Amino acid sequence: MITKVIIPLAGLATRHLPLSKVLSKEFLPLADKPLLHYAVQEAKNAGVKDIIFVVNAQKKIAADYFKKVPQLEKALEEKKQEDLLNSLAEAEKLAAGLTFSYALDKPLGDGHAVLQARKLAGEEPCFVLYPDDVIESRTPCLAQLAQVFRTAGKPILALFEMPPEKLALYGIVTPEKIASRLYKIKHITEKPSKTAAPSRLAIAGRSIITPEVFDYLKKAKPNKKGEVSLTETFGQMVKDGKIIYGYQCEGRWWECGNKEGWLKSFVYFAATHPQFGKEIRKFIKDEKLT
Repeated sequence: MITKVIIPLAGLATRHLPLSKVLSKEFLPLADKPLLHYAVQEAKNAGVKDIIFVVNAQKKIAADYFKKVPQLEKALEEKKQEDLLNSLAEAEKLAAGLTFSYALDKPLGDGHAVLQARKLAGEEPCFVLYPDDVIESRTPCLAQLAQVFRTAGKPILALFEMPPEKLALYGIVTPEKIASRLYKIKHITEKPSKTAAPSRLAIAGRSIITPEVFDYLKKAKPNKKGEVSLTETFGQMVKDGKIIYGYQCEGRWWECGNKEGWLKSFVYFAATHPQFGKEIRKFIKDEKLT
């Protein structure tokens, strides 16, 4: 069973400027919870026990979100604000049974960030999860990958089918079908035009990596941007004849890595919120926003 997840948080989030100057991207909200909450919730639901945050020196606050704040709780108790106490307790309950640790990094690419977590991850397979990709599914996306890994035993990338007009935004795989939703990856093409794309299967921000992936990251050279890319490293492994699988996950992929994607995701999660959704939908209708 895979019990560790690496969550890279060291990036500059330039696509969310100027907001990201003062607010780390993982704390952007979807409805009433930050992206980080959804990420840790998915990891815990997939059986993870150890959360490894890869951060830069200015962003070591991720685990603070899940900590108890006795003074605040006491103030709310004195004011008998039970609804707010329950809201605080939700994050604390999510953290129960989890351990949080940090690896320090500089913004030198997601592959470089993942490599910094090697000592904490140990010589065993682990998940990699990007919080700005939120996967809405009945079975957690990570759990779907873990189920395949039990028999495959090789690195696995989460795949989603995308419309042709969006293929130029992603790493697109050349797939060889093995079973229902399961593919052996023959090649990875970074951001191809829709006419040059080898398929419509895009790599999402979920994967299972093995110690061999860390070995490749260690010897990987920075690309033209001066970064070490995890996707490019997977591509090199495939070129070298290493087996990398892709699994077309069930669910819906909400992209929050850019402003437009995050805003659309926010509207959806707000409008479907179990407590506030009805009023949000009424507001949208009353304001004639549709």
